[in-house]
Amino acid sequence: MSTDETSRFVRLKVELVLEVADVEALTGAALQRIAEDEAMPVEERAHAEGAVQEDEAEAIAYLVDPFDLVGDVPGAELVQASWSSEQVDYDPDSPDWDLDEDDDGEDGGSRG
Repeated sequence: MSTDETSRFVRLKVELVLEVADVEALTGAALQRIAEDEAMPVEERAHAEGAVQEDEAEAIAYLVDPFDLVGDVPGAELVQASWSSEQVDYDPDSPDWDLDEDDDGEDGGSRG
């Protein structure tokens, strides 16, 4: 396939595992972000505040923005993004947590 025939779009998959060391700091930062979001409707704001106070994963989801990861990449523009977060049982010694391989078991060109 020539360069003219290849897609100009690239799907970037990133998997991160974060350890929450200070729940209060995390929740406070998420609540601050929600409070500063002038575009968020009042009823959505109340739901968001409750969610981040009950679940650290929700707080992280309000604080992490994919645009922050690629916003300064020269020559590229973010056209679509979705993300989610969930609490997980993490064992760094388990082969299930090998970040050097993608879902197919092939090297996905990851850095880390």
